[in-house]
Amino acid sequence: MSDKVKIIIDDIEYEVPAGTNLVDMAKWYAGNDIPVFCYHPKMEPVGMCRMCLVEQGSIMKDRETGAVVLDESGNPQVRWFPKLQTACTQTVHDGMVVRTNTEVVETARQNVVEFLLTSHPLDCPICDKGGECPLQNLTMEHGPGASRMNYADKMHLNKHVPLGDLIFLDEERCIQCARCIRFQDEIVGDDVLAFHERGRRLQIITNTDPGFDTYFSGNTTDICPVGALTTADFRFGARPWELTEVPSICPHDAAGSNISLSTRLDREFGGRAMIKRVMPRQNEYVNEIWISDKTRFGHHFTRSEARLTKPLIKKGGVLTEATWEEAMQFAADALKSGEVAAIAGGSTSNEDLWSLRKLVEGLGGGQLGAWPPTHAGADLVAQVGVGKGTNLGTLGKGDAVLVIASDLEEEVPIWRLRLKKAADRGVYLVVANARKTRMDDFASATVRYDYGQAAQALQNLDADVAKKLKDAGNLIIVAGAEGLTLDGSRALMQASANFLIESGHVGKANNGLLSPFPGSNGMGLHY
Repeated sequence: MSDKVKIIIDDIEYEVPAGTNLVDMAKWYAGNDIPVFCYHPKMEPVGMCRMCLVEQGSIMKDRETGAVVLDESGNPQVRWFPKLQTACTQTVHDGMVVRTNTEVVETARQNVVEFLLTSHPLDCPICDKGGECPLQNLTMEHGPGASRMNYADKMHLNKHVPLGDLIFLDEERCIQCARCIRFQDEIVGDDVLAFHERGRRLQIITNTDPGFDTYFSGNTTDICPVGALTTADFRFGARPWELTEVPSICPHDAAGSNISLSTRLDREFGGRAMIKRVMPRQNEYVNEIWISDKTRFGHHFTRSEARLTKPLIKKGGVLTEATWEEAMQFAADALKSGEVAAIAGGSTSNEDLWSLRKLVEGLGGGQLGAWPPTHAGADLVAQVGVGKGTNLGTLGKGDAVLVIASDLEEEVPIWRLRLKKAADRGVYLVVANARKTRMDDFASATVRYDYGQAAQALQNLDADVAKKLKDAGNLIIVAGAEGLTLDGSRALMQASANFLIESGHVGKANNGLLSPFPGSNGMGLHY
């Protein structure tokens, strides 16, 4: 069977990969944005909102000969479905014919928009989603321009419902697309949201205590197609067109999640630039389009009035404000006065680490320390670390991952999220630890050992487990340091490197060693 099929969209033929989702294919190959609300390319289609309705048919073929049946004009005959079809639930096949711009399709889209607006508040001027709202955009493009709905019949529901400490729900704005529920179920594996009631009273609720108990709640506000879900720290904080986006990298863990800092000069911050929110930047190799709540909400320290903005030097035992020239001279004199050592943290850049090393060595010192002193074996990661082009999102059936001595949900949440999805795709996921961790919920097999015995546990894996890991098409080992001394961490990293080398899983993409070194540049710090 060919990997390519020919389809026709609005009388133009395209050759596309077989089995592609119709909405995605139309956008990628035809530049045709079929409108959607409930559909999201990262989740399974459900066809709930009906916004993506199209005319669909198939080119007719003779059952005996397989030849295309032609009409009187010599054109292929099309057998059309009697009713409009939801494009998001269709995958392309050879001979598919689609119309997206006919009068019946446009009428259907107008009806869907009008129906959604019958229960939607007209509060765009004060809505946090204003300016970046799919409902707003699609109403402008496909809305009827007028509504037959009696405004007095609109539903009036609660507008500021806390689903948890971080996320608020405006019940009036919700269009019941279920993106948030499906994200928590399919992507995260935390089934903490649900529908409650029926009909026009259908609403989102949290079914956990504490509410919205997950490490990834903020992502639901990104994929919500209206202003129903907002973050507690940003709601009513700024308008999107007021913000300046600054690309950055998450400073909190080893994932290196790509982020965008939405900043604005703010009078509540003395007229200085303030980080108003943190948003994900798409990078399919690193964090796809997701970030953890730690990444999203862990920026408020930047607003602290206790942060130093001017240098202080000690005069007569008292810290006193000084000029930069005075402070630099004071520091230089102090460094020259005795033996010098340095301790650096895991968020220090490689360039700063190099400069610090040169400074210490130039002053005759040689003592360099890393903080926190928990993980060893960075040199082994440098030798057998995952190969160039590694993407956890491409791991699937026949591949394997071993997570050992690490609680990934706490240490590197995005790796936990992506490995959960990898397990869903058929990856053989083994979780080894002295205690139960959240990764156990998604594991194909679990291994328990006594604290401090991680290296020995790896060397003495059950034969069936070891064979499946060694025989995998691709193998990644994520080796942490939970419950280990530095010597124990070094031993585990060496055992992991040996396992990978002996099984031939080094030097190529999606194979090799990973470690959750603390900080955004823990690897650079230790190596």
